[in-house]
Amino acid sequence: MSDKPKAGGGYLAVCLNPTIQKTLLFPRLAPGEVNRTAEHRADVAGKGVDCARVLTQLGRRALHLTQLGGPTRDWFLAMCEADGVELRWVESGSEIRFCTTVIDASAGSATELVEESSPVGAGTAERVLAEFDRSLGEVGTVMLSGTKARGFPASTMPELARRAAAAGKRLFLDIKGADLLGCLPFRPLVVKPNLEELMQTYPAAAGSLAIDEGAARELVARVGREYKESYGAWLVVTRGAKPTLFWDGEGLRECAVRPVRVLNPIGSGDSFNVGVATALEDGAGIAEAVAEGTRLGALNAERLKPGSIA
Repeated sequence: MSDKPKAGGGYLAVCLNPTIQKTLLFPRLAPGEVNRTAEHRADVAGKGVDCARVLTQLGRRALHLTQLGGPTRDWFLAMCEADGVELRWVESGSEIRFCTTVIDASAGSATELVEESSPVGAGTAERVLAEFDRSLGEVGTVMLSGTKARGFPASTMPELARRAAAAGKRLFLDIKGADLLGCLPFRPLVVKPNLEELMQTYPAAAGSLAIDEGAARELVARVGREYKESYGAWLVVTRGAKPTLFWDGEGLRECAVRPVRVLNPIGSGDSFNVGVATALEDGAGIAEAVAEGTRLGALNAERLKPGSIA
């Protein structure tokens, strides 16, 4: 696989765990007390929506594929339309989960409250695969992101990767665990977990979540070398405010995070993914692509709306 794939085609961002994101900003949060704020918003979110929204804001053609159901489905659809997100979806009968970000401006902290998904109904996976096949002809790049809702077979993500590879699409993975390992044989161009997700994928190698800097670098280097040699994939690992680590084919490299006034970090990883994907599509090398991902991740972090750079 070429390090600099040819440009062309749009993007299909797939995430099978849709979210309505509630964001609340408090000047100062008092734990154990009643806290009121007039600064709050609700947005469609989740990794696939975030990627599609940022791609759209960059002027790129982007589709988002997901499953939807329940009483907030029409609200979700209306918010996607308002954001210019071109949606492909199938009925799942599964209520859309809510996640909540609580921001304490005085402490500069953001606390994420995550609801687990409701199980999808019978036949949802088959409908997703059929819609995926219909959408593949419109794009050149497929981005598989996030966790899948309960009820999907374990084979779902690898099957999506297999079909993307068979169709000759560039494949980007922002997934973890068994989903990630099952997709690797289909030779993704980039694998971008954060460090915690990488450790969850290789728990025996990681040892514990209290991994130190030396152990983190050793883990990324070992896995990065394996991914490049065995699957032709770049491994890029984000670490919040710490420098991003990536394997460039010859050695471990790092890219410092841009110093910005962070308002809401939710969606910065997805914005980062878009930067890497678009830069590589435009002919950049992996180091340049990581730098562009870093730039877009920082732009997102400065904004209250998650998964947004404009």
